[in-house]
Amino acid sequence: MTIQPTLAEIAGMLERSPDYRVLRRLVPRSDFTPSDGQSTKTAVLLDVETTGLDPARDEIIELGMVKFTYLADGRIGRVTDTFSCFNQPSIAIPPEITALTGITDEMVEGHSLDEARINEFASDAVVVVAHNAGFDRKFMERYAALFINKAWACSVSEVEWRGHGFEGSRLSYLLMKAGLFHEAHRAVDDCLALLEILAITLPQLDRTVLSVLLERARRKTIRIWAEQSPFELKDALKRRGYRWSDGADGRPRSWYIDVDESNQDTEIEYLQKTIYQSDVEIRIQALTAFDRFSARI
Repeated sequence: MTIQPTLAEIAGMLERSPDYRVLRRLVPRSDFTPSDGQSTKTAVLLDVETTGLDPARDEIIELGMVKFTYLADGRIGRVTDTFSCFNQPSIAIPPEITALTGITDEMVEGHSLDEARINEFASDAVVVVAHNAGFDRKFMERYAALFINKAWACSVSEVEWRGHGFEGSRLSYLLMKAGLFHEAHRAVDDCLALLEILAITLPQLDRTVLSVLLERARRKTIRIWAEQSPFELKDALKRRGYRWSDGADGRPRSWYIDVDESNQDTEIEYLQKTIYQSDVEIRIQALTAFDRFSARI
C-alpha cells in the first residue's frame, strides 16, 4: 500500500527546492514574544475600507483595529483585542468598491461607527499604525476626534523597504515575501497581515520592522514649500521628490517636500540656488508623529 504524503509534507519538499516558493494561508496568532516581566506599551493597527479615495467627501464603510503590546526593543508581545465594524454610507457603495472589498450595501445596512466604542478601544494606545497613514488618518479624524491627538506611524512611507531588500511596499507583496497570503481588502484581515509584517526581523539590522518604523516615526520632519516656483522647473522639483498641493484643502497651492530635520538646510539651499536663484525666504513646517499625515497640515 502506497502512503501518500500530506499537504504539509509536500509543501516542505517544495520549499527545499530552489525552483519553488510556497505560500501558506495566514493563520492569525495572538502570542508573539513573552514579556517575561519586561514593561510593554500598547499600539493599535488600523485600517479602513471606504467608498472612494477622497477623505473629504468619501465615507468609511468598514473599520478594523487590532490592539497589541510591544517591548522596548520593538518586538511584538501579544494581541490584546480586535475591533471590527461596518458603517452605512449616505450613498450606495460603488460597484468597483464592492468588487475590490466584497462589501455590499446589504452588509453595511443599519450599521454605524460608534465614536464612544472607538474611543474606548483606542484610548490607551501610544501610537496608531496604518499601512498608508496618509489615507487612514484623514478619514479617522472625521469620525473620531481621539485620532487627532494620537501619534501615528505609516508602515508604507516610514520604512525604507527597498533598502531592506524588498521591491515594493504593497501589503500583499510584503506578506508574500514572508511566505504567507491572506484575504485582502477587509479591514481586520489587513491589520492582522500587517502585524505579521511588523514582526519580521530584518537580517541586516537584527531588528524588527516595528522597531525600525517606530524609530523613524519619532523623528521630526520638515515640510518645505516651493511657493511660486518657476513653472518651467516643475519637472526638476518632481524628480527631486516634491509633490503638488492644489490648494483645495486650504494648504498653499504649491510644490512641497518632507525631509528629515537634518536635511533642512540642504533643501533650502537647493531651492534658493537652483530654483529661485536668489536668497528668498522659504516657508517651512515642523512635523511630528502627532500631526504628520493629518488633514490639518
